[in-house]
Amino acid sequence: GGLHRLELANGASLQARSLILATGARWRELGVPGEADYRNKGVAYCPHCDGPLFKGKRVAVVGGGNSGVEATIDLAGIVEHVTLIEFDANLRADEVLQAKLRSLSNVDILVNAHTSEITGANGRVDGLVYKDRETGNEHRLQLAGVFVQIGLVPNTEWLDGSGLALSKHGEIVIDDEGRTNLPSILAAGDCTTVPYKQIVVAMGEGSKAGLSAFDFLIRNAPEEQVAQAA
Repeated sequence: GGLHRLELANGASLQARSLILATGARWRELGVPGEADYRNKGVAYCPHCDGPLFKGKRVAVVGGGNSGVEATIDLAGIVEHVTLIEFDANLRADEVLQAKLRSLSNVDILVNAHTSEITGANGRVDGLVYKDRETGNEHRLQLAGVFVQIGLVPNTEWLDGSGLALSKHGEIVIDDEGRTNLPSILAAGDCTTVPYKQIVVAMGEGSKAGLSAFDFLIRNAPEEQVAQAA
């Protein structure tokens, strides 16, 4: 087939017969005061990566979906105490996860709670302020860490209008071989619909997409070769 042309922000451009898109995803942020100031200073987004740093301390997890509840369960085995904070009136996690969560003695669950600020002192997180959405009253928790677990945002905004099929969450829709709805364009990793957003999964998906791109290239001769053969 023909060439794709990719224009970069610095003015350069690339041309290729096949593309692999692996732009990743970013953690969805709360957007409250203190979050950016204390990122990596008590504000964390990966309980598996940073959980051990808070051993024996009090932390909060913001987000009552599967990710937030799973993070709370994992952290409860490491830290002194976990407070799970959910904006909605009910947790949204699967019932089996909620049952496990409620069996833990060092976990408190707050629903209808709007996280409004992350506070700190001496360059580190020292607490969190939330508003009770039923009463309107504000409360403050003394904490050493805050884990934000409200989802991932795929880095695909730039693909709007490109013709690539995206899911309702903005992920690039791929098949089992990493192929998109456009034959010569493949995608891999956290920016796609593949489940389990983990580094090791993304590495495997990248390898798969590379093999699929190779398969496309050997099965589809360049246009100039087709013209010469004719």
